[in-house]
Amino acid sequence: MKKLLLLMMYVAVLPMNAQTLTLEDCKQLAHDNYPTVKQYHLVEQTRDFTIENASKAWLPQISASVNGLAFTNVLDLTDQMKQAGVDMKNWLVAGSVMINQNIYDGGQVKANKNIAAAQAEVQKHQLNVNMYDLNQRVEQLYFGVLTLDEQIRQTELLQNDLALSNKTITSMISEGVANQTDLDAVKVEQVKAQQTLDAQKTSRASYLQMIGVFIGKKLGEGMVLQKPAMADVINNTDNRPEIDYYKSQGILLDAQRKQLDTKLLPKLSAFGMGVYHTSVTDMMNNGLLAGGLTLSWNIGALYTRKNDIKNIETQRRIIDSQRETFLFNNSLQNENTNGNISTLRRQISQDDDIVGLRERIRSKSEKKVKLGTESINEMLRDINAVSQARQQKALHEIQLLKEIYSLKTINNN
Repeated sequence: MKKLLLLMMYVAVLPMNAQTLTLEDCKQLAHDNYPTVKQYHLVEQTRDFTIENASKAWLPQISASVNGLAFTNVLDLTDQMKQAGVDMKNWLVAGSVMINQNIYDGGQVKANKNIAAAQAEVQKHQLNVNMYDLNQRVEQLYFGVLTLDEQIRQTELLQNDLALSNKTITSMISEGVANQTDLDAVKVEQVKAQQTLDAQKTSRASYLQMIGVFIGKKLGEGMVLQKPAMADVINNTDNRPEIDYYKSQGILLDAQRKQLDTKLLPKLSAFGMGVYHTSVTDMMNNGLLAGGLTLSWNIGALYTRKNDIKNIETQRRIIDSQRETFLFNNSLQNENTNGNISTLRRQISQDDDIVGLRERIRSKSEKKVKLGTESINEMLRDINAVSQARQQKALHEIQLLKEIYSLKTINNN
């Protein structure tokens, strides 16, 4: 956390045209800026509220009621009873307060708390999966900029070669061994190179703008993205957040299975009650207190228990199938990416030979032009061939880095 704060202060204070960002910096900033990250706190709050509410089932439950009743004569009073002063009313107003205290609930409260905690873990791991997908999006943009950086560098090298050719041809014109048409041919290539350079710089600015949206910072054209170092990758998918997501789903199903057992157990509670009412007859007291124990046992859960268990096991098989599918696809990605890495390593080795050969051909071509045994167009063709060979090698090097870090992302290491 301290490292992250220092990084954010660094990004906020320094002018953008003097900054350098790494791939890990971009990933971390993108994670912190992504709207989904706010859901982690909301998931934790929901879990805490639900668990707290479940715990309150152990608090005394208090209820109060007021009733008004009217009824026919309950007793037929004899003359002797009436003479004795016994009177009977046919209406009653009563108020009561009742307190229930849970003593044993068969583990229902504990099961509800475990389910709330397990559901929160599932939601958090689902968020981790969603956030992990963000890494690939950031990587694509990051290596897009690095690719354009290499293309820009190679185009600038081409411009330097063409500028040198322009100078050479100008000198040859003054010596009478070349003409304006030869110089115009070089200038055409220079204009085309400038057009390519402008397009590359525009694309780079667009990529930086998209990265800036992800990390929540405005990146100027002077922003430098560091080229990541070559890294070793271990093919191991155990670190992927999807694995923890599937595990958390299994834990939730276990909690739901245990909750089914609690529904079959009896419940024991204590109660206390106080009643105050108007007298129906003078022989009755106006108030009374009562207390006792209540043992209840609802066997209705037996009717659906078999299907409930089957439903949980079906969901477990679905999760296992999803996990196997993920591992299968991940294995395919590993195989494909490792194959791409091997191919690119061979191509880069071959690129070195091609660049060396093209440079020797261009060098001889320049000498032939000075001797008048080769045309300017042939020399320009060789210069462009050298530039294309260099660009191809640079592109393969960036692609190799991209594949290596894609493999790291696939295996989360």
